[in-house]
Amino acid sequence: MNGIFIRWLILTTAIIITSYIMDGIHVSGFFSAFFAAAILGILNAVFRPILLILTLPINVLTLGFFTFVINAILLMMASGVIPGFDIYGFWSAVFGSLLISLVSWLLTSFISDRGNVDYIDLKKGDDNRWE
Repeated sequence: MNGIFIRWLILTTAIIITSYIMDGIHVSGFFSAFFAAAILGILNAVFRPILLILTLPINVLTLGFFTFVINAILLMMASGVIPGFDIYGFWSAVFGSLLISLVSWLLTSFISDRGNVDYIDLKKGDDNRWE
């Protein structure tokens, strides 16, 4: 349960960082980003697999690039539900979803399944190999 809350805060942080970087995405405060992350997580868990299956032929023809459009649509759906979380235009949603995904992936890569910060401790062995 701790890991879910940590990932929720990471997605909230990714949304806030993206709103500072991009002009087309506006977040009025922390709680708007917090609830936007919750809605986005629910939409990604419920609707994203269905949309990916329904758009599989288009996704195959575009070599997977249509997934960015699906992510943008889900981000725009989240902005329609949450007051204080606004997206101005489709391309802002596309680039915003890409940036949110990158920042979230980068921050989540340091978190284990239990919600702890993980790192790899490498030691140089006797035979000059890293273990």
